[in-house]
Amino acid sequence: MTPVDAVSALERRYQTFFANGPGIPFAVAPVGGPVHSFGTGEPQFTILLKDERGAKALAALDQFAVAVAYLQGSLDVEGDLAAALRMRSFFTDRHPIAFLGRFLPALLRGRREDDRRSISHHYDEDSDFFLTFLDHRHRCYTEGVFASDDEPLEDAMTRKMDLALEAIGVGPGDHVLEVGGGWGAFSEHAARKGVKVTTTTLSVESERFLTELFDRERLPVRVVREHIFGYSPGERYDAIVNMGVTEHLPDYRTTLRKYAELLRPGGRVYLDALAMRRKHIVSTFMKRYVYPGGSAPLLLHQYLRHVAQSPFELLNLTDDRHNYYLTCREWARRLDDARDEIVRRWGEPLYRRFRLFLWGSAAGFDTGMVQAYRWVLQLPPAR
Repeated sequence: MTPVDAVSALERRYQTFFANGPGIPFAVAPVGGPVHSFGTGEPQFTILLKDERGAKALAALDQFAVAVAYLQGSLDVEGDLAAALRMRSFFTDRHPIAFLGRFLPALLRGRREDDRRSISHHYDEDSDFFLTFLDHRHRCYTEGVFASDDEPLEDAMTRKMDLALEAIGVGPGDHVLEVGGGWGAFSEHAARKGVKVTTTTLSVESERFLTELFDRERLPVRVVREHIFGYSPGERYDAIVNMGVTEHLPDYRTTLRKYAELLRPGGRVYLDALAMRRKHIVSTFMKRYVYPGGSAPLLLHQYLRHVAQSPFELLNLTDDRHNYYLTCREWARRLDDARDEIVRRWGEPLYRRFRLFLWGSAAGFDTGMVQAYRWVLQLPPAR
């Protein structure tokens, strides 16, 4: 497959895809060959074809093949990567075998073991890698809450932590269960205000990082490496916090039952999550390289049906899409700023994988392909 074949395939696709309106201008530049432009105006980005594998992937007009070629360095993107990723639907993404393979491991291994392996795939990278792009104050791996588009990420994350504490109505001496400890954003913030926290994780690296952090800072936080479905502490908590873990717990009925089991009457649950309108539009790249296994974006309509069938009351629901866009955009910028360090310490493939993930997520939120919400549930008081 040659660059000429790739250009010909792109020309045909461009004419049909943008048949009803102006197209996004971009260019393709084969190594040692002429630059070919598509659309009118200055190209927003240029796809650099490095070898035959890159040309073959582009000629296939297959989203997954193009992503893998980028990961392998067979093609590159100069210019506005976010603009290129907003054209995701320009390429097809039909991989039924990969879709089926996403669920078979859970059937063979069991849900909890498959969840453990899936979480490990993403989160057991060196913690120092994630700290290259997360906010420096809280190390929070979910969306912040911004007062303005140019507010520093650190301030948006502090607002997020305070908002969560206010939402669950806890104070000094209360005991909160956090589902998914990450790098200690909520647990540390709450503990410094006198709140006792138990935080769960499935990641070995997260457990190590959190245990060292809370021991060093002498904070009242207990770290438990266990799946929430198997966690039975023999006590009920004053509140529960779940920041960005609902996507990894798509069995809504079981999750809500577990929350009801772990929460005292009158207690509240704070949650936030990214969402889509249909589960099956998650890209093959995301399923294979970012979040393998059974993880899936929140399907709000399905989730609310299960809430209606549970003992919980929905106290509020807020659209967080723009906040998540601003967060991912800032993470992606920080990742790019740290490129030399990341490549030196962890290699080019990891940098490229997360570059696609973070800029692609920002593009998804910006275009409305992906949504995000935060909400609060309450278990009715005992009568």
